[in-house]
Amino acid sequence: MKPDTKLLRWYTAHGRKLPWRRTHNAYRILVSEIMLQQTQVDRVKGFYASWLKRFPTWKALAEASNADVLHAWAGLGYNRRALVLRDIARQIVERGEPRDREGWLALKGIGPYTASAVMAFAYKQPYLPIDTNIRRFCGRFLLGKTYPQPADDEQIQQKAQITLMGSAQAFDIPQAIFDVATMYCTKVPNCAACPMQKECLAAKQFLSGEVTAPKQMVAKAQETIHRNKKHPDRIYRGRILKLVRESVQLVTVDSIGCKIDNEYDDELDRTWLEAMINRLAADGMLVQKGKSVIFR
Repeated sequence: MKPDTKLLRWYTAHGRKLPWRRTHNAYRILVSEIMLQQTQVDRVKGFYASWLKRFPTWKALAEASNADVLHAWAGLGYNRRALVLRDIARQIVERGEPRDREGWLALKGIGPYTASAVMAFAYKQPYLPIDTNIRRFCGRFLLGKTYPQPADDEQIQQKAQITLMGSAQAFDIPQAIFDVATMYCTKVPNCAACPMQKECLAAKQFLSGEVTAPKQMVAKAQETIHRNKKHPDRIYRGRILKLVRESVQLVTVDSIGCKIDNEYDDELDRTWLEAMINRLAADGMLVQKGKSVIFR
């Protein structure tokens, strides 16, 4: 049996039943892709449904204010994604929905992975969007590399197009790989149980017990942490947004510090607080009017 046929049969029987897999609507696909960036699948499910109820179309989202989209996004984290998604909707309402990968890449806010994902899942085209999971599975399965790196992506694409992306159902291959990678082909893989073990070029290496996982394969981006605070700045920026969103009265800059940090010291932390407010303003999330802070 060809590898792609075997993978698709496994996916049909065992793949995760996720709401965005039941549609080929480009808007809904893009919403799911943006939400899934840096957020776990189970957490996204509820937000995905409520978002589509609030903003069911490109036009509905394009007409939304910053406050509207940030309210709807509240709790999902990395709030700037909401504004990026809304701004993409505005571009599409103005120009029309792209029909090819180049058209998607021409939109501000769309990168190579997202463009390929939309083409695969919305337009049923044989594109392979490479993220960490797909790189890990394909690098092992196709190249025999136990811990593939981004430098291997071009070779992965070439091999995948030949080996995995030739069927009429090729658009489902990325979803199948996501699930195999999540269930079996993890950092320390469970090759013995993996349905693709026999065809995998790296399985024997892992099953021999001679492969040692690198302690840290990719250097993590350093997050800014002010004055030995308990959390990185992005957590406190999220608290500022939540405070402004939920307050029934105007929120003054003077009142914010102690409400987002129990150990706030105005003498030591004021510059830090103002820098975070300025960052949120620069990102289009807030605007400062006099001594108060409101949604833009």
